[in-house]
Amino acid sequence: MRASDRRRVLIALAWLLAAALLIPQGLRVEDRLRVEARILGSESSAVEETLAQRFASPFAVSALVVIAGAPGPDRPEGRRLLEQTLAALRGAHGVRATLSYLDRSDPLFLGRGGTFVVLGLDPAAGPADHLVPELRVVTRDLERRLRVSRPSLSLSLTGEGPINYDIWRTSADDVSRAERRTLPVTLALLVVAFGALAAAALPVASGTLAVLLSLGLIALVAGRLPVSILAVNVTSMLGLALGIDYALLTVSRFREARAAGQQPQQAAAAAARNAGATVALSGLPVAIGFLSLFLVPLQELRSAALGGLLVALVSVLVAATLLPALLAWLGPRIEAGRLFRRDAAAQRNRYGRLAALVVGRPLVALAIALPPLLLLAAESRRLQPHVPRGSWLPPATESARAERDLAAIGRLGVLQSLRAVVFLPDDVQALSLRGWGASRRLAATLAADPRIAEVRSLRSQLGERASGQAQDELAAAALAPLVAKRTFLSEEGDAFLLELVPRDELDARQLVELVGDLRGMDAAASAGLPGLRLRIGGLAAFNADYEAAVAGRIGAVIASVLLATLAALLAGFRSLLVPVKAVLLNLLSVAAAFGALVLVFQDGLGARLLGLAGPVDGVFPIVPALVFCAVFGLSMDYEVFLVARVREERRAGRSDSDAIVEGVARTGPVITNAAAVMIAVFASFTLGGFVPMQMLGVALAVAVLLDATLIRLVIGPALLQLAGRYNWWPGESPRPS
Repeated sequence: MRASDRRRVLIALAWLLAAALLIPQGLRVEDRLRVEARILGSESSAVEETLAQRFASPFAVSALVVIAGAPGPDRPEGRRLLEQTLAALRGAHGVRATLSYLDRSDPLFLGRGGTFVVLGLDPAAGPADHLVPELRVVTRDLERRLRVSRPSLSLSLTGEGPINYDIWRTSADDVSRAERRTLPVTLALLVVAFGALAAAALPVASGTLAVLLSLGLIALVAGRLPVSILAVNVTSMLGLALGIDYALLTVSRFREARAAGQQPQQAAAAAARNAGATVALSGLPVAIGFLSLFLVPLQELRSAALGGLLVALVSVLVAATLLPALLAWLGPRIEAGRLFRRDAAAQRNRYGRLAALVVGRPLVALAIALPPLLLLAAESRRLQPHVPRGSWLPPATESARAERDLAAIGRLGVLQSLRAVVFLPDDVQALSLRGWGASRRLAATLAADPRIAEVRSLRSQLGERASGQAQDELAAAALAPLVAKRTFLSEEGDAFLLELVPRDELDARQLVELVGDLRGMDAAASAGLPGLRLRIGGLAAFNADYEAAVAGRIGAVIASVLLATLAALLAGFRSLLVPVKAVLLNLLSVAAAFGALVLVFQDGLGARLLGLAGPVDGVFPIVPALVFCAVFGLSMDYEVFLVARVREERRAGRSDSDAIVEGVARTGPVITNAAAVMIAVFASFTLGGFVPMQMLGVALAVAVLLDATLIRLVIGPALLQLAGRYNWWPGESPRPS
């Protein structure tokens, strides 16, 4: 056996072993992933840790059961319904305790035509989102039985755990549906591009393999480190796009070499040599972009970065090593399933004529192509990177229904409750006169804020025993139920909890502003106790920390991507002008993608086509960061495809102008076909119910469309023509030979 044949066999065996090890892991990856998001080092995370470690509250991890369409528990029928509900819930797996109107006649539990029950969940039984399916079996069975006598009744489960579970389930379902929609469409597009089933199937198989192997690697990482479910979304979306994109270039170069008369082994070697180097250089900016996201201390974004980084590297390796080996083995069988013959020469001539027009009139070409791009990019200045107002949960989920029911009974603020943990000075205990007085004064200050509907504390649990006299209240507090003391006092007695229930009418933005104001207040002065410290947690606090984490590091992400990409392209092309031009054009692509987000989501242009009721007033903070890194990397693909071929033609002896024309003629069909596939992949993710993924899909689809048409086929060649020999300086002299 020849050395080249042995090498191909070894490559195939290595990939077969990798597939056997990783694909089974990838098929079970969702079982190892986390749903909840975490912001490393944030105040909201610190509050969660404090409540879990220093408070013995059975409600440190909690959920809400919303009862709507029923009489209030202050009426006999409503009381009986609540008693039946509590009897069923107390026996459910993972439920440590319940809190309702029956425990204390708190008006907070009396809504307009309904009430709610707080469930204390046992962390030892598993993460809160893992308990949701069993809890919902209980509530749905109970709802079915209770509706016999009251058809309008509704029982629904919500809270952080159920919301996370619904996001995970919707996200996973969206990925599955998107893949089912994408693969047939992609195969059809490739059949149109190649005219043969075998040639079309190979890139699809490569992209699918890249996704499965990457998911397997993610599963291995998730066995040791926390990884968010977002890694699967990003891996599936980008893996299909990149895997097919890179494989398409390799297959095209192989078929081009075969058409020139080379034998299969020679053609495969040429494809590996030419396409392999181009693919490796193309994948580098993608990897750089996602690697830079690790600078943001947000577990969710780092998980997305992990998925993007791994699938980019695996896609490059598949296209550069496995695919050439398969092509050498397939040889002429790559044309199996021939449906029609494409006139490749005629196709190249069409792109060549376009390039000749651009090269002949570069300033005119720029004058035509730049204005629409610049107008769209200008809209990016209105981008609002924050959590949108109103509900953005998938409307069909139970959490969304529970949210609507809470709003209907006038208790939506309960879902957005803030947890204010107050740390006392070392020499002060919460159940001392100084500590109790400080808690009363601080609670009174917070309750005076018109945005806060109620402040719940150990004192508020005393009810009629809250006499106003500190000594009497302390005596009553000592006799308070153990569950109340554990909920609102730390075990050491050096910290206490104030639960702040905001008013229903506050939206997401106002809640984030409230968190900022609370964190900025002088809590020690309000409490009259020097050394007292206040820390704010809860869902709204998490949103505030989320925005701050992304905003605080996005500048470092952008700078690192720009510098690393410039360095990689400088090394790859040994040129100064080509990398600078590539980076500037990529920034234009990113700005245009941001402009599309503004028009579609913030202005509502076509939003109903995506299943949205109307415009939203903001873009999730994670989306611009992901869009920047993904678009920057994807746009660089086509730049590398084109410029690498232009340089190749120039080194073959063509003049600068002829090399540009020939480069566009040769890569134009590949760029167009690859872009069509990418757009199909990204567009399929816009049809799901998870709004952040819809935003990402729209931005990437628009960016690829503009990049593969106006930028790479018109603006890029025009700038190459204007620069002439200076494109290749200092690697080559700009002086004519």
